[in-house]
Order: sequence, then C-alpha cells, then structure tokens
Amino acid sequence: MKTLLAILIIVIIAVLFMGGSAAYTVMHELGVGIHDLSSLGDIMDKSNSISSSSNSGSDIVKEIVKDNSQNGEGSYKEVTYKDGGFRQYDTKTGELIGSSYDSDQAKLNKGDFD
Repeated sequence: MKTLLAILIIVIIAVLFMGGSAAYTVMHELGVGIHDLSSLGDIMDKSNSISSSSNSGSDIVKEIVKDNSQNGEGSYKEVTYKDGGFRQYDTKTGELIGSSYDSDQAKLNKGDFD
C-alpha cells in the first residue's frame, strides 16, 4: 500500500513538472514574461493572434528583428513567408503591427490620423 501511494505521488509530481515545463515553453514562444501575467485573457488573446496569423503562408522563410525607425524607438520582428508575404510584430507586446496579407488588415490597430 505504501509503495502504491509513493508511486502515485511520484506520478503526480511528474505530471505537474511536465505541465509546468510545457506552460513555460508556450509562454516563452508567445513572448509572455512573468510581468505579463496580469490576466489569463491577455495571454489567450496573444496566443490566438499568433495562431490565427499563421494560417496563411504558414511556411516561414525568414524572421528578423529590425529597429523601428518610423516610431523613433523600439524594434519589431518581421516574418517572411514562402509565398512572399510578410507580417510585422511589436517585439514588446507581440501585437501584429504590419502585414502584406489582405486578411490581416482588419486586425491591424488603426490609429487616428486626423
């Protein structure tokens, strides 16, 4: 009985460890740090924007981080796809800030240019 309990505890610890490792890996891939954990909704939004933006042109050819000279500060990641299209993401927020795909144009944050 003690052996069964010990095995059960070891299995639970292993599952928790693997789950934590998987969560850390996913958060790292999404660019989410511990300071970004204000709400689960923000993490889910970021995850959904990345997964939905990878639907068209899913074959990545090149990823490069460039200085954002238009904004005067910061940087952005430009992802170029096999079909010749590209997407640009803010390196701090992971937000889509530019794209050559028509399907992404509604997702881009449109500022007031009055």
